[in-house]
Amino acid sequence: MSATGVLAGEFGGMRPCDSHEVSQLNELKIDTNALVFTTHYMLQGDIIMSEQMPIFGGWAGGIEETAIVDVATSMAAFLMVSANWHLDGPIHVRWGNTTAREVLMVAGYCCRALDRNTHLILGNQYYTSAGPCTEMCFLETAAQAATDTASGREIISGCAATKGVALDFTTPIESRLMGYVARAVAGEETEKINKALDKLVSLYEKNFKTAPKKHTFRTCFDELTLEPTDEHMKVLGQAMKTLEGCGFKFKL
Repeated sequence: MSATGVLAGEFGGMRPCDSHEVSQLNELKIDTNALVFTTHYMLQGDIIMSEQMPIFGGWAGGIEETAIVDVATSMAAFLMVSANWHLDGPIHVRWGNTTAREVLMVAGYCCRALDRNTHLILGNQYYTSAGPCTEMCFLETAAQAATDTASGREIISGCAATKGVALDFTTPIESRLMGYVARAVAGEETEKINKALDKLVSLYEKNFKTAPKKHTFRTCFDELTLEPTDEHMKVLGQAMKTLEGCGFKFKL
């Protein structure tokens, strides 16, 4: 979006207390448009959220290299655009998701390093391969929520199912599971969480190529009452049983 388009949305739209997004470019770049409307955000006294998604398997390289780029990107958000908080999201070059084993490792390493050495507010965004109302979508979501919570992120932002590129494939039930999982792993030993994650990721990572896109919001939610269908809640229950089998203990 152009700087003109962003500025137009300020009037009668977003409030200063809302998070105003600035998207950095891959890798470790930014464009003049972003600098223009960032200046406007700062003059307005807006909350600034800087977002960037380092690509595992791209220019950055492998797990270790992408983790280094991710740390640098996160720090750059606060230096270049005076962000109040940073929305991360390492993404897999092959699968286009944030839930593959490699990118979970990148996200975990990056956040743990920053959390130990700074007081920066860090978030992460969720792009699952599978669509809503599928156990795979719930399991992917749970894996990332566990990783983020255990590594010290303050904000979890999701879930954009089907890689965030399909219209009408997002529901709030995945977000509910994110909360359940975050509470389940908070305060637990990292080694214990890693063992549970290893079991969990192995359940879905072989299915990325054929990830199901079964339902849209309109087919797994009542549009009038905004209540999930019985099927949706049943799938959530099944996913939570699977997660318990991996070692997660829910505190509902």
